[in-house]
Amino acid sequence: MTLASASEPDRHSTAGRPPTRTRPTARTSLVHDFSRQLRGTERTGALSVLHSTARTLLKVTPADVWCAVMLDPSTLLDTGGIHTHGFSTEVMPRLFEIEHADQVGVDNLRALTRRNRPVSVLSQSTKGQLADSIYYRDVLRPSGLGDELRVLLRDGSRTWGLFVLCRSSGTPPFTSAEVELAAALSAPATLALRRSLLLGGIDSDGVPDATGLLILDDEQQVHLCTSTAEHLLGLIQEAHSRPRQLLPYALQALVNTAQGVELGVQVHSRALGSTGHWITLSAWREKAGGPSGLGGAEGAPLTYVSLAPTHPRDLTALVLDAYGLTPRERDVAQQVLLGRSTAEVSTALHITEYTVQDHLRKVFDKAGVRSRREFTGELFQRCYLPLLNDPPLTTDGRMRHDPPGRP
Repeated sequence: MTLASASEPDRHSTAGRPPTRTRPTARTSLVHDFSRQLRGTERTGALSVLHSTARTLLKVTPADVWCAVMLDPSTLLDTGGIHTHGFSTEVMPRLFEIEHADQVGVDNLRALTRRNRPVSVLSQSTKGQLADSIYYRDVLRPSGLGDELRVLLRDGSRTWGLFVLCRSSGTPPFTSAEVELAAALSAPATLALRRSLLLGGIDSDGVPDATGLLILDDEQQVHLCTSTAEHLLGLIQEAHSRPRQLLPYALQALVNTAQGVELGVQVHSRALGSTGHWITLSAWREKAGGPSGLGGAEGAPLTYVSLAPTHPRDLTALVLDAYGLTPRERDVAQQVLLGRSTAEVSTALHITEYTVQDHLRKVFDKAGVRSRREFTGELFQRCYLPLLNDPPLTTDGRMRHDPPGRP
């Protein structure tokens, strides 16, 4: 099985296709060829990984409407993706309400991440009663769609992305064989996506350090957008069928989340920009009116969104976790990045030198390097090393001594 030469998969690929049947040996061969084809896409960016994955995924699980979303594993909010063949802009506000604000539905993203399998099919989850699903009633049916397949890009407890594939109403639902193929392809796709986020790197030079501000009403109409905010929004990696799409879906997901919490409470997300720099987005709601004159009727709430380049310290734990390291392997990796010897690591972590070396071997295997020098030089020296000399980190990017409410 080889990937198509086209730059993007065909949107309308279900008609006339028989159900996919693949024997276990053929499935193993498919996954092997797919893994081989993904090599190299990591260095060209996350969108390249998603496009390559979509080409193979749609060959074995045809769909009429599909999208691929990158997720912040700490918040499960959108950080970019491919939406050129996805849902219409008319249903997206309701979709975000269901997924991020209300968090309801049998196959809601957060429910799916707690299951053992990385795939779900709505027709199976509802036992054939699609109309019982509010997501079907409010999103799929108005779009002329029937069954939906969701494929998580997940490694352990960390979810990095999601593919959503839908078939038109009246067409056959996804088969068990197709679901098994999609599940098999999710593992190599996850690995490639994680590596794409690592290999992009972060340069400290020439990055604007100003914070942009965006102000929206509850209809997501823009009341204020500073030039810095406009610039940073333009860097979010999303592909849309409408080139003038006003707000990235990554931002819409965050805004809908902010609208589901109390006034003044901040919610946060991160997105990898097209330049390789991470962007931190924070959103909260306040009542409008007063001297600023913003908003409509006095007292109507507005949503405020700040956008700024992410501080390297806030990414260190996320990047170490992207390698799939265990907590102890992360501890050892951080010590190595600080230039500590094996004996010094042994003393600092209260483990034997033999155990340190065993952890290092596993770290190097997962990172795809052969030495401390490669590990530090190729992947981290230009990214995070200057600010690693801090207390242990949580895997969502906060320092362990930070107050719970601090981002």
